[in-house]
Formats: sequence, C-alpha cells, structure tokens
Amino acid sequence: ACAGAKEGYSGVALLCKTEPLSITYGIGEEQHDQEGRVITAEFPSHFLVTAYVPNAGRGLVRLEYRQRWDAAFRADLRGLDARSPWCCAGDLNVAHAEIDLKNPKGNKKSAGFTPEERQGFGELLAAGFTDTFRHLYPDTPHAYTFWTYMMNARAKNVGWRLDYFLVSTRLLEALCDSKIRSQAMGSDHCPITLYMAL
Repeated sequence: ACAGAKEGYSGVALLCKTEPLSITYGIGEEQHDQEGRVITAEFPSHFLVTAYVPNAGRGLVRLEYRQRWDAAFRADLRGLDARSPWCCAGDLNVAHAEIDLKNPKGNKKSAGFTPEERQGFGELLAAGFTDTFRHLYPDTPHAYTFWTYMMNARAKNVGWRLDYFLVSTRLLEALCDSKIRSQAMGSDHCPITLYMAL
C-alpha cells in the first residue's frame, strides 16, 4: 500500500508465508487512507496489522492531523479486537516514555515526543493493548529503533524507539519475546522481531 498522490511519501508492505483469509487496506476512512499506511491480514486465530503512523512534521504542522489519525486508528483497532485479537507491527512515530529516547528533556516539543502524541499512544494501550517490548523489558534503557543520519547518531546510540509490536492484551500468554535488532544496518531504522506461540 502506498501514497496515491505523493509518490515515495509513505507506504507499508506485508509478506506472509501463510495466505491470509482476507486482506484489508487502510482503516476505512478516506481522509486517512490516501497515504497507504495500514494493511490488515486476517488469520484464523488473529489479525496482523502493519502500520506507518503519520509524523507530526517539522514545526508540528501535522500535529492536529496526527491526533485525528490516532483516534481513528485506535477505533479501527478496537473494532478488530472485538472480532479477534491482533498483533500490530510498525513505525508508530512516537517515543512513548522518556526511557524511549536518548534526550527526552530537549525533545518535549519535537515530533514524536509531544504530550499529545504520547497521550494518544497511552490511550491506545489503555484500550486493552500492550507494547510487547516494554512488557518484557520495562526498565531496559538505550533500546532504540531509529537514529537520525545526522551527527553520527547511530554510532553514539543517540536514538528513539519508534517501532513497536503491539498486541491485544489477551494474547500476552502467547508472547515469547520481542527483540530490537539494533546491529542490523542499512536504514535509519532497525528491524524488530516478535515471537508468539499462536
């Protein structure tokens, strides 16, 4: 799925070894579905959602839109959860807590760490969903998934944790591990891996 109007602007992909029962693109709201940010695959025991949440932008020019997106995405995930539990993977473009970025004090007004974005993420968790990495590793510091290309940030590990595996809380008994593959190079983000016994 990709942005229709702005080529190369945004998009997500999903590769499956097992064919899903169904695949849905977007969250069912035209204002949010033009940028190709969500794919949902249905399997017999769960949904798998891949998402690339919009960034609030330089100067927070899209913060208000981001807040609308967060509410709509949360509603979509709650609707899925009413049918079957889900796992959601993706760049959710928020560092939820101070432990999730290197310099929290200097970034209070930066996209990805505003009170509004952090609150939106907290409301998603409060709706019955769990951040798998923090569930397993609540106090692990310096665990980042994104580093700017500027100022040699990756070598210094000056990063942010923006990429997540979230799950319906009732799937926690199937959670085995949630890993950040920070040694994998090739992007300003690194891969993350979720192990579930479904």
